Amino acid sequence: MNTFAKGWYLIYTRPRQEKKVAAHLHQHRIDAYLPLVKMLRQWHDRKKYVEVPLFPSYVFVYLTDMQGYYNSLNCEGALCYVTSSKKTVRVNEKVIDDIRLVVNTATDIEVSFERFEPGQQLVIHEGPFAGLTCEVVQYKSRQKIAVHIQCLERNLLVEMSLACLSTPAPE
Repeated sequence: MNTFAKGWYLIYTRPRQEKKVAAHLHQHRIDAYLPLVKMLRQWHDRKKYVEVPLFPSYVFVYLTDMQGYYNSLNCEGALCYVTSSKKTVRVNEKVIDDIRLVVNTATDIEVSFERFEPGQQLVIHEGPFAGLTCEVVQYKSRQKIAVHIQCLERNLLVEMSLACLSTPAPE
């Protein structure tokens, strides 16, 4: 990293250490985003809703300088930054905004590792997801919209009425 570019990066953590790493980053005034979703967990004697990370073992970190980069790696539970071709992967701001929008408004979110055939890109034109670019896919014999998270090679899947979708306007 000769020239540092401000932006969102993705840090890989030890298993089940995401909340601890995010809290440590906030204590050191480093902006971190850990998308959490509520899931119903069942034990042998009870059921309970718990908040779990949407992407286990990953925390998004907004870095402004190399000092923040090195300080974030010193967090207990942080392992390394996600890299590709020996370069630290920078996450597009729009991807973070899309994840925030989906997490804050959707109730039934699924994360899929499956690779879907590229289909027609659509834009949601009404409702809380207005402006979000997505794709309609078949998943578990149901039609859902998929928002692709390229750097994690995952898809966020949400059920939505097809009446809310339209083709994007030509640029």
